[in-house]
Amino acid sequence: MRYWFPYPLLSLSLLAFWLLVNQSISPGHILLGSALGISWAWIMVNLQPDKTRLRQFRRIAVLTSHVAIDVLRSNLAVMGVILRGGNRPVNSGFVTIDLSLRDDNALALLACILTATPGTAWLEFDRQAGVLTIHVLDLENGERWSDLIKRRYEAPLKEIFE
Repeated sequence: MRYWFPYPLLSLSLLAFWLLVNQSISPGHILLGSALGISWAWIMVNLQPDKTRLRQFRRIAVLTSHVAIDVLRSNLAVMGVILRGGNRPVNSGFVTIDLSLRDDNALALLACILTATPGTAWLEFDRQAGVLTIHVLDLENGERWSDLIKRRYEAPLKEIFE
């Protein structure tokens, strides 16, 4: 059974996503979604992802709320930059942050969080030095950004993944 369904939760999630995207639960969509879910799970076997054990499940809810609040704040800040136009020049820049986070899945989630937050972009992570470089649209204080990422994102991710 494990051969046919190597990642059953992934297969079921992909089936549910397929049905939601197509907004149909017809037999044809269920069959096609199931086939896609199972085949994509086999592809994951070939990728051989690291097994991760999640810890501190309460911190997941806290991190999710922090991300939601920060995405809302960033949307409002970017809207302010766009609406003020040429009244005040945009001070974009790069910030380098020393990270102690080493788990690949936690780093991938941090990259998703930073990329989903408007006004920031993940540019580079030097694995040997543990240095992350991000671009910030309206950079007022690089230390503030560094502290925000280390305190609100890196610390909970370390508790969850490491």
